[in-house]
Amino acid sequence: MTASRRKFIKISALGLGGLATTSGAFKMFGVNPILDTAVKENIAKKFVRSATYCEVCFWKCAAWAYTDEEGDIKKIIGNEDDTHCNGRLCPRGTGGVGMYSDEDRLKTPLIRTTINGQETYREASWEEALDLIASKFKGIKEKYGAESFALLKHGSPGSHLEHLFKAYGSDTIAEPAYAQCRGPRETGFGLTFGSWIGSPEPTDIRDTKCLVLIGSHIGENMHNSQVQEMSDAIDNGATIITVDPRLSTAASKSKHWLAIKPATDIALLLSWMHVLIEEGLYNKDYVEKYTSGFDQLKAHVKQFTPEWAYGITTIKPEDIRKTARVMAAAAPSVIVHPGRHVVWYGDDSQRERAIAILNGLLGSWGNRGGFYFKESLKLPKYPHPEYPEPKWGWKDIGEQYPFAEMGITSELIKATLPSTDNKYPIKAWMIAGTNLINTLPQREKTIEAINAVEFLVVIDTMPMEITGYADVVLPECTYLERYDDIRSATNRTPSIAVRIPAVKPKYNTKPAWWISKEIGNRLGLGDYFNYNDYEEVIEWQLNKLGTSLDEMKKIGVKNFDRVSGPLFLEEGQDYEFATPSGKIEFYSHQLTEKGFDPMPVYTAHPEPPQGFYRLNYGRSPMHTFSRTINNPNLSDLKSENTLWVNPKVARVLGLKKNQEVWLKNQDGILSTFSIKVRVTERIRWDSVYMYHGFGHNNEKLSRAFGKGISDTELISQTVVDPLMGGTGLRGNFVSILTEDPHKNSEI
Repeated sequence: MTASRRKFIKISALGLGGLATTSGAFKMFGVNPILDTAVKENIAKKFVRSATYCEVCFWKCAAWAYTDEEGDIKKIIGNEDDTHCNGRLCPRGTGGVGMYSDEDRLKTPLIRTTINGQETYREASWEEALDLIASKFKGIKEKYGAESFALLKHGSPGSHLEHLFKAYGSDTIAEPAYAQCRGPRETGFGLTFGSWIGSPEPTDIRDTKCLVLIGSHIGENMHNSQVQEMSDAIDNGATIITVDPRLSTAASKSKHWLAIKPATDIALLLSWMHVLIEEGLYNKDYVEKYTSGFDQLKAHVKQFTPEWAYGITTIKPEDIRKTARVMAAAAPSVIVHPGRHVVWYGDDSQRERAIAILNGLLGSWGNRGGFYFKESLKLPKYPHPEYPEPKWGWKDIGEQYPFAEMGITSELIKATLPSTDNKYPIKAWMIAGTNLINTLPQREKTIEAINAVEFLVVIDTMPMEITGYADVVLPECTYLERYDDIRSATNRTPSIAVRIPAVKPKYNTKPAWWISKEIGNRLGLGDYFNYNDYEEVIEWQLNKLGTSLDEMKKIGVKNFDRVSGPLFLEEGQDYEFATPSGKIEFYSHQLTEKGFDPMPVYTAHPEPPQGFYRLNYGRSPMHTFSRTINNPNLSDLKSENTLWVNPKVARVLGLKKNQEVWLKNQDGILSTFSIKVRVTERIRWDSVYMYHGFGHNNEKLSRAFGKGISDTELISQTVVDPLMGGTGLRGNFVSILTEDPHKNSEI
């Protein structure tokens, strides 16, 4: 690779000095006896509680943050009135205080500079940093048009910055959570039922009689209310069926674990449909009343017998028939879960279509124990002028993917790379709340795009890898130190939750709403930010909803009555789905019109070459992606990942428990760091597995640096979903090296 124009800078002590004011050893949920001691020591202290909702993951559980007399945040507990958590937080949520107390946090604005011929960062005032950013906004707009400035974002900061960009005239906006995580399921279910799944998913797990998980790791992804409901379902005698090449936590609680051969899931789904239809086990009344295309589906799946699927999936025909009959016996109180991180092999929207169709055959959509009709409260929009109409945006960049409904991050990366064929050139980036280096596959392409942009600003709470490539680094305060948008998310009943600062921002950090407003003012966009403090916006919205900020500070969460109708279909009820036909569409004319298969088909995918194993990865229950690995509370619970290896493989390679190994993928890419081996029967012999988010290479992440391997680093092959542009990530293979491949070279 040619020399980088924008050199990666390891953010050093510049802007990172100072001591944390809260102990990082404080662990939650009785994980450590330190907690008991701390509680006894603090029992006589007076605590002030502040309403908040969690930012450690997207579930956004409402909580109370407790601050002591010295102004230190000491604990976070769930809000009992919140339907997202029912008063109980997961380990991540209770460990959220570590985001505040982490002494490695970014502390003041930094600007890239050159001293004695070396690129480094210098501390800057907010005024200088924001003036520089505003000048770049103006320059990009004058030279190329506002559309050439792109926003890549994740989490709460994204909404404030999205408002800034749309006011500026750019709709060139994307977030990895769509094309690198959940997008295919929204497309698959949208084409079938006319409805996105959304978050939280509208799954009635607490009342289900049968829960089917296909690569969905409930209990490890820690989607709070679903974990609680799954526990209740198990206690109530529900049958759990887990399809996974690994014995996950969910699989260990299942009556049926189908250790499927990776990349063959569609074959199993089609075979299940075959059994339901050929044996007359499908929900006949439901299918007749609410669906279209059944005859085409029946003819389509007739050939996909369990015997056919056995040769592909390695799942025995009797197990396929048995599990299909279990689902049918439980119907309509059955859920074939859509999953969350569903970008696997490039045909992911069609795999999700198959899952949706299977739910349609069972009659689970709109029935108790299946999927409920979700409802959320629409928040009133704070008044501002109309946004200018951009000449082009994310839709144009991803125009080859007709069912994309959000910006596709990988396509924005491509549009950044210089090319004479590029009709929509991107010249500058703002990145907020997402560490693209450890988030996006094909890391070299991301770095190549970074080198191509004329200006790059990163907003984050931590010195993640991506911050080392920025021209300007802006330190955001944590969610415990700021006001933010009102949380209104889909659920059985509508509710709202507020985020109130428990303490003032530590160091010289600022909230994203303030950053957006200050840049907007410098761009002459003050009319879009017609408030002095975001507290005014929240107060105005709450008043429109018939409550007040004072009330919400006291209760944290407010629940409302449903107004959209019953939670489930009533017997014999007429219902029109938001599809072109008004029915659940087994056969999709929308797909045929765009030249795609109207019903899912199985296509074989590449298999590991000799001496290689499929690289599978997933979530640690203690961590959220890579963003929490350095958290002092959570790193104590899980400080590094391990490589799950089947005993047969371990015997062949002579591997032992906790032995350090390195990985090399099919393209010769070597892992930067080593990883310890975990020998276990819980993984198939043709695959290896690790938790995602580890292997940070920024030394200023004092707890995370060099701990384990980054799976992202080894994902150099992707397959793009032709329907919506999702990036299939699970077609990468690794060989296991027992000798350090870097011992004679510098990392």
